[in-house]
Amino acid sequence: MRRPLAALAAALPLLLAGTAAHSAPAATSDPIGDLIVSIIAGSPLGTPDWRLKATLYHAGAKGVGALDSLGCKVVAMRTAAVDRNLIPRRTVLFIKETVGMPMPGGGVHDGYWYASDTGGAIKGEKIDLYTGRGASSMAPMRQLNLSKLSVQKVGEFKGCPPAE
Repeated sequence: MRRPLAALAAALPLLLAGTAAHSAPAATSDPIGDLIVSIIAGSPLGTPDWRLKATLYHAGAKGVGALDSLGCKVVAMRTAAVDRNLIPRRTVLFIKETVGMPMPGGGVHDGYWYASDTGGAIKGEKIDLYTGRGASSMAPMRQLNLSKLSVQKVGEFKGCPPAE
């Protein structure tokens, strides 16, 4: 039993180094790694940093442009608009309620969003999630209880959020 623990202890610096420079979520799920990192980081798995009321926005709506407040292209089912007094821009967020949602290009959502946008109506404990092109892109998200989403800060990113 000591051998696996010793291997885990030896791997921890590598795990921590990977989370400090986190720029994009892994393409595959790693629940054991997530659990280890969340324990080390002092944020118990499943405990949100915020419970936020969510609204949705889409391309084609009045006032919605192709770029976020960082000057980056908005990315469907990844870009989140936040109050930067609550959540700093360039924060990688995990919203557990969105795990498994359909993605525009196929596949399912892994729960990771990027706080790269702001909005005049996004004040305090609110988040605005970009769903894609047209009002129909919001339909899958309307299945969620948008009144209180569990949002965790899981890292920071540099530059623009990854485009998918």
